[in-house]
Amino acid sequence: MALMPVSDALAAVLAGAEPLPEETVSLAQAFHRVLARDIAARRTQPPEAMSAMDGYAVRAADAATIDSQLTVIGEVAAGRPFAGLVGAGEAVRIFTGGVVPAGADAIVIQEDTAADGKRITIKEAAIPGRHIRRAGIDFAEGDVLLRKGTRLTERDLALAAGMNHPHLPVQRRPKVAILATGDELVMPGATPGPGQIVYSNGYALHALARQEGADTVDLGVAADTLEATTAGIRRARESGADILITTGGASVGDHDLVQQALKAEGIAMSFWKIAMRPGKPMMHGRLDAMRVIGLPGNPVSSYVCAFLFMVPLIRALSGRTVIHHRRERAVLGRDLNANDQREDYLRTRLERRDDGTLIALPVNHQDSSLLANLAAAQALLVRAPFAPKAEAGTQCEVLLLPV
Repeated sequence: MALMPVSDALAAVLAGAEPLPEETVSLAQAFHRVLARDIAARRTQPPEAMSAMDGYAVRAADAATIDSQLTVIGEVAAGRPFAGLVGAGEAVRIFTGGVVPAGADAIVIQEDTAADGKRITIKEAAIPGRHIRRAGIDFAEGDVLLRKGTRLTERDLALAAGMNHPHLPVQRRPKVAILATGDELVMPGATPGPGQIVYSNGYALHALARQEGADTVDLGVAADTLEATTAGIRRARESGADILITTGGASVGDHDLVQQALKAEGIAMSFWKIAMRPGKPMMHGRLDAMRVIGLPGNPVSSYVCAFLFMVPLIRALSGRTVIHHRRERAVLGRDLNANDQREDYLRTRLERRDDGTLIALPVNHQDSSLLANLAAAQALLVRAPFAPKAEAGTQCEVLLLPV
């Protein structure tokens, strides 16, 4: 197949990606889940006028002048309203969160009074409505405050609780199965033999998928045999994975068996090879309902492709409102040579000038095996195919990496 443009490849990966079925979870389990429906308040908050300060509930007309004296006839605390009526010349001791008693229309804070037994003297004139949280100032019953497609933050959970929702409807989490391939791979902590390397891709991929809200299944490392690779793919299907991510074996060498195994399993291939750097030998297809993304084996290529393609797919299946990465404007911190036919994603450090300008500094070595440069980067600088030479100080676009 000819090299596919990145935009076309992403469109193919996202084609038909609909939110997964709805399920209901408790509020305690809803952090970073995605709402399946709009959520309306089940109550008005606050349900009645309440005091915003400790002090005295008064009639403003009775406390409009300095040295006015009032008689304290009762007390209000949060959860313990005063049953009576505040009349002329009267006040009720009130604490923050207490319901403003009938007849009162202002709060005089305790620092602005002098107390002597059941009498208080006003030291600061009352203003009608001052220090009172009117009923419904936060929200009213029926107000839609949380929208379908929202990935719930800790602040959203507090709001949902205040709206009186103990459970929330959310989309099911996508399940991502990750299968590595390669006889050369050994696990961290082992001593690599001749020609072997330490396996690193999966740790980044699992973390990236989980950060986006997916559940992950670790299928381990398959040996470079057709039988082992096919067995890994079948385990992914048996696990009920929505997405299978493979790493390595995506090229055309005698030991690159992923595509061969996928074809034997009946994959409907949508593309193989993309006009991008790093990550040209990436593939995508479908095994029935399971979506397959075959990533290159080089760790930087693997991560960049997962960031660009796996992340939006997880977001789409999760029902997120925002699926695509947002491009940020920056200024080049050094000269760049002209680009070739592949879209380039340069690992880039960022600096912020005193005036707020974002400076993009691509690392010097962009080899797709260099993990230290990937870890040191804060962004990917996007270079279009055939982009001309660019000098330091010119505008550019970057994709911010997760922090």
